[in-house]
Amino acid sequence: MPETEPRSSESDRLRAAENVLKRLGFSRVPPARREGEGGAAFWVQEAGVPRRTFPVFVPLASPASDDRIEEWASAASGAHGLGRRAIFVVPSDRAADEAWARLSRRPGTTIDNEVSVLVVPTGVRAPPEAGHFHLRIAEPREILALATGIVVGLFRRARASDEPGQVDFEELLALLKARFGVDVHRSLGVKSDEDALYLLYQLALRDAYAPGDPGTNLHLLVLKPTGPAARLPWFAG
Repeated sequence: MPETEPRSSESDRLRAAENVLKRLGFSRVPPARREGEGGAAFWVQEAGVPRRTFPVFVPLASPASDDRIEEWASAASGAHGLGRRAIFVVPSDRAADEAWARLSRRPGTTIDNEVSVLVVPTGVRAPPEAGHFHLRIAEPREILALATGIVVGLFRRARASDEPGQVDFEELLALLKARFGVDVHRSLGVKSDEDALYLLYQLALRDAYAPGDPGTNLHLLVLKPTGPAARLPWFAG
């Protein structure tokens, strides 16, 4: 069996990935000069966000033989802020879970970097709209640590604004999804945002102190949530 696919199949896979990303709001761009290496198939930029380009890694051989994740993770660990964004293309949700598992084995890879896994189904029967970003499953302790940091950031931003104390915790869930690629519902086994916030609140009560700052008892900070989850307490006395 040959290790790579025919040239036409490679072109089809690249074209399919580019079309899905275009539908999701990304346009193909030339790489920055200092980021032009690294084995990416092409580069994209999110609409309305200049200077934030993402290398797109598309396996042109079988996904099992593709080592792009390991190569990128090794490079990103010493990148000092450069090359820490990436989009990995896989053919199925199962392959996406495997890709996230590989990334999660590298400490800091899924937190310190902007990484996405894009599912682009292969085959003539796969409609273009089937392509989607795949969110990862995270342990409750990791979600709580991320949520704690986000809540502190939201609280400090609110205090610095003209309306101190106004925090919308729907934004917390949106950041967990968009910035850290976490599927909060699947990870916590819930069906709604309100249930997710309730469980996170219970986790916060169990581990009441901010990681690395035992002098700050976060759930004693009195906030005033707004939005659909306003009736749920968060870090409230």
